Amino acid sequence: MRVLKGANKMKSNIMKIVITFIAILGLLLPTGALGQQRAQSIESTIADQRSIAITIYNSNLGLVRDTRQVNFPTGDFRVRFMDVAAQINPATVHIESLTNPGNLSVLEQNYEYDLLNPQKLLDKYVGKTVTLVLKRLENGTEKLEPKQATLLANNDGQQVWQIEGQIVINPTNIASINFPNLPETLIAHPTLTWDLLNKTSGPQTIEASYLTGGINWNADYVVVLNKDEKLADLNGWVTINNNSGGEYRDAQLQLVAGTVNRVQPPQYPSGVAGGRAMKEETRQFQEEGLLEYHLYTLDRKTTIRNNETKQISLLSGSGIGVTKEYTLLGQRYFYQGYNSPGQPVKQPVGVYVSFENSEKNKLGMPLPEGTIRVYKADSKGGQQFVGEDHIDHTPKDETVRVKLGEAFDIVAERIQKDYKVLASNLHEYEYEITIRNHKNEPITVVVNEPIGGDWEMVQSTIPATKTSAFSARFEVPVTANGQTKLDYRVRVKY
Repeated sequence: MRVLKGANKMKSNIMKIVITFIAILGLLLPTGALGQQRAQSIESTIADQRSIAITIYNSNLGLVRDTRQVNFPTGDFRVRFMDVAAQINPATVHIESLTNPGNLSVLEQNYEYDLLNPQKLLDKYVGKTVTLVLKRLENGTEKLEPKQATLLANNDGQQVWQIEGQIVINPTNIASINFPNLPETLIAHPTLTWDLLNKTSGPQTIEASYLTGGINWNADYVVVLNKDEKLADLNGWVTINNNSGGEYRDAQLQLVAGTVNRVQPPQYPSGVAGGRAMKEETRQFQEEGLLEYHLYTLDRKTTIRNNETKQISLLSGSGIGVTKEYTLLGQRYFYQGYNSPGQPVKQPVGVYVSFENSEKNKLGMPLPEGTIRVYKADSKGGQQFVGEDHIDHTPKDETVRVKLGEAFDIVAERIQKDYKVLASNLHEYEYEITIRNHKNEPITVVVNEPIGGDWEMVQSTIPATKTSAFSARFEVPVTANGQTKLDYRVRVKY
């Protein structure tokens, strides 16, 4: 009986040892079968990059296609895809294998953007012990002394420390704070992570694509008028502003001009020369239609660094025919009853230049919207800035019209001479517009009157042209150092 009891006791002890060993293994191994190995983790950096392409939209949006070569094992593993844009939209991320597309599957995808900075690092160490290096004076000499301290609170830059049993708020003698390690949840750069399942081991070429904010482009144009203001040179530039938090080295660059509809995304952290046509070799961008937009592809690679403004030549042309126009614009309220009858009202006369965006006029390329600036040489040959304007997207064979400013030597005055109510919905207006020209050459001023309603010109000293259903246009000639009066009476039915 004693032998039997001893054997049972030995078996019981062995079972306890086995159970304890299994429990320890359970703590050491991940959930699942004891024989299952922990999934591997692979890092891919910009050193793996084989090519990168970026398409930039003029709505603070970029499409990035990042191609890299990475050596993948078989089975399931995690890839940390580093060196991506900080303003990436995680919902738009897509990864695929270009070499083995049917053998690579995505199990899970994450975007890590809890970026390291001093505030976050201190927040992670609240309640923990770090080493403070404190400054103290000894015999007039500054000494550095390390002290173990516990950070009790870190709120808006206000720190509370426990140092040798004392509570200290914002000690001023801290030379440095030494941390034992970097918390796993803080990362130096934004990182995409994928849990992948791979059927074939070896190097694979993968492409990750995503949309990012913080990158934009616009067009800037420089027009240089010749002496008689009838010809001009034009240079177009693409201006790219990259604040996306990413760098695109030797990238294939494409630009999309047009208004792309988007759902609001969630928030995550030269001299004048005439007579030459636009040379094809001066165009660095090749243009093509894309749905209802225009796509411009740079014919070489370029690097776009983060927090950089880059300018690239878009087009150039010489000997472009331009037309200068003086314009006087009426106002709709002039035709809504009495308007200071008998009292002259001064109005500015605008100065415009326009040109046809056509091959015949040595252009003919769709012009993206942007700012157009105009220059003209003074009597000594120095180029002077004479005005700028914003132009919308302009297809080929359309007219570009640029307002330079207001004429200094041309004065216009308007007087309402008469106003009659003929019926409840029928009115008559009589206006006299005097234009005085103090220049040494004759001019023509175009007067545009937005009359509104169904109108009929009863009489006018200069013929009127109906430019739209509600507007009248007069071309008023004025001699050098002379004046012209335009008098007209119009009947308006509302």
